[in-house]
Amino acid sequence: MNHSQYPSALLQKAVTEISRLPGIGSKTALRLALHLLRQDVAEVDSLADSIKELRHHIGYCKVCHNISDTDICEICGNTSRDKSTICVVENVRDVMAIEGTLQYKGVYHVLGGIISPMDGVGPADLEISSLVERVQQGGISEVILALSPTMEGDTTNFYIYRKLQDTGVRITVIARGVAQNDELQYTDEVTLGRALAGRTPFKM
Repeated sequence: MNHSQYPSALLQKAVTEISRLPGIGSKTALRLALHLLRQDVAEVDSLADSIKELRHHIGYCKVCHNISDTDICEICGNTSRDKSTICVVENVRDVMAIEGTLQYKGVYHVLGGIISPMDGVGPADLEISSLVERVQQGGISEVILALSPTMEGDTTNFYIYRKLQDTGVRITVIARGVAQNDELQYTDEVTLGRALAGRTPFKM
């Protein structure tokens, strides 16, 4: 739809902003905007407020870098979790995927991405040094590398292994029940649970 076809400049602005979201084109954005126009003002205000609060007030756990409303996330703050086992993941969605399996009782470390020279992402851009610090502080018996089985994931696994190999901590990798080149977040919970349970020592 051309801008001249919009009957309202405010509608046009809303469609433009909504279409900035990933996976949403101008037609879908228009449909969403018209849907919002049909809703009660209070409902739309509630949606807008929740988005503002999300952006302005959400933070990250100081320990594992998971999304959190407080300095320490619920998982790190849970006394029943096994603090001696750290599961290293790429992003927050992977934490949610693994938690959905109900198979894992340890804690996490969210890297915030994986090493990808093609995308200009190097080790310094990720939370790798903070992972090394956590392990060096002691009390850690196992680090599980649960990154997507892609070339970039394998490169990141290898880099982390090299950084931790002299710490004496057991370093394992999830079993390849996860298909090659699949992203962890899209793996079904049963397969992901089995991959965690069947983890093996990391090998060069």
